Amino acid sequence: MVKLSPELISQCMQYTNPVHDRELDLRGYKIPIIENLGATFDQFDTLDLSDNDIRKLDGFCFLKRLKCLLLNNNRIVRIANGLEEFIPNLESLILTGNLIDELCDLDPLSTLPKLTTLSLLYCPVTSKQHYRLYVVYKIPQLTLLDFKKIRLKEREEAAALFNSDYGKEMRRTLEKRSKAKTFVPGAPLSRPANGTSNGPSSEQIQKIREAISKASSLEEVERLNRLLQAGQIPSNSKKPEGNQNIGNNEEEEEEEDEEEENEDVEMKEDLTNGHY
Repeated sequence: MVKLSPELISQCMQYTNPVHDRELDLRGYKIPIIENLGATFDQFDTLDLSDNDIRKLDGFCFLKRLKCLLLNNNRIVRIANGLEEFIPNLESLILTGNLIDELCDLDPLSTLPKLTTLSLLYCPVTSKQHYRLYVVYKIPQLTLLDFKKIRLKEREEAAALFNSDYGKEMRRTLEKRSKAKTFVPGAPLSRPANGTSNGPSSEQIQKIREAISKASSLEEVERLNRLLQAGQIPSNSKKPEGNQNIGNNEEEEEEEDEEEENEDVEMKEDLTNGHY
């Protein structure tokens, strides 16, 4: 890993890109943390931080000029609150191929006033129920999501869904999840009621070993790697071919998905019949 130091920033390639913006190329250095961007002197419209090891989208100083962030193929799982204070003019955020897993993890992006383009392709969150409608509703300033234009019909559908009783309940559930994941500096680490450690149990460790030993292809090994990076324990059963829901790996989650699908069908029938 390479630290994002002022020296590295001064040595990296700087150029005018095809859309005539000043761009700084920080691609492929295995940088773990965003830091020291004051060394750019706010001279760039675009920062390319693709193909690094960044896990959290934070660490910015005030960059008034910055309009585009390229963060493809990192390991981002969290997005910091208050980004609008540091990158207020950000218009495009490309997070393709990261590890964002929950819809509520996207909420901090709603405060970026000029954000119009967002890509979350190949992130686990895209497999969540109502993913696209949630993003359209939560970040109304967007015009392009995953390189597809947001239509008026989608905006109306998102508003109808999340202003309904079903949608309000879903939003409350997501807000609870978001608060549960928030870490307060200096606060004691939470522990289960039985006093056991938060680390994996011996049974979970055995599941991990069995899953790795049964991996029969590079794709399976990569899937297990993404699950473990996201803090999830692989199940004993092999993932069916063609299933791209990276985040669902437990039988209980599968049952919850079936319940959500049933609720979705009921919700759509109610919308069709004009009950909302």
